[in-house]
Amino acid sequence: MSSGYLVRPVTVTAAKAWVRQVHRHLPEIQGGLFASSVWNEDGPAAMGIAINPPRVWLGTGRIVIGRVAAIEGLEPVGDHAAPACTMTYASLCRAAKALGWREAWTYTLPGESGASLRAAGFIYMGETRGEEWDRPSRRRKAAVSPAKKGRWMRVLAPTPRSKAP
Repeated sequence: MSSGYLVRPVTVTAAKAWVRQVHRHLPEIQGGLFASSVWNEDGPAAMGIAINPPRVWLGTGRIVIGRVAAIEGLEPVGDHAAPACTMTYASLCRAAKALGWREAWTYTLPGESGASLRAAGFIYMGETRGEEWDRPSRRRKAAVSPAKKGRWMRVLAPTPRSKAP
């Protein structure tokens, strides 16, 4: 293992509690399928949580990495990837692939460079439309962060081809 970091398993409950203390702008997260943590000699350096995809993605093989948080000073700065963040994204992708997911998706704020995502093999897919989740049939509080976000995707496994008749 390089850079003095080590990937360790963690429960979703423990990761959510840690993210609640560390994440700089959006500490709460709904649900969680599995989680990963990266440690250094001082303790946990970063944790991430994979969540259920939106309902419209069910059956598509897509999973969402809902949150990755690193302790201050170990986060990406400018175009420089932070090893703990990159390792967290990469470990969540390896776990998702092992569980049969074909693509991993995640989102960043407009001011975030995405350096750790690029280092973990993600491709920038453009900006979201910036819609709110609130609907007349399903009321939600307004977003805490800007509505438009950067969308990132990493292919985990090729899309299976259907057999010709």
